[in-house]
Amino acid sequence: MTKSAMDLVQAAKVNITEITISQANELFVTGSIPLDVRELLEYETGHIPNARHISRGMLEFKIANHPDFHDSATSIVVYCKSGGRSALATETLQQMGFSNVQSMLGGFDDWNAGSDIPAEK
Repeated sequence: MTKSAMDLVQAAKVNITEITISQANELFVTGSIPLDVRELLEYETGHIPNARHISRGMLEFKIANHPDFHDSATSIVVYCKSGGRSALATETLQQMGFSNVQSMLGGFDDWNAGSDIPAEK
């Protein structure tokens, strides 16, 4: 059976925790790391303050060598543009042994539209 990208996203969402923008902002205040999995150009256009960037396509290859992610218990909030790539990335991180990782519902678009915190560029 052939699966579409959206089928894969929906399957990932069954296995992960999704949090709201408000919940994500609360976690950022307490030290959770925002992880932007969009493409580099998207990230450079604007991102959540203090976000680390690893594009979804390179996540499995780069996360282990990133100094901020050596502890698999690190609190991570994954986001993308609207929530699809972050769901897939969150599931991947869980499969790689990260135990405290959530996907942000609505992604950067919703965060940027509804947050009082200005995006960094």
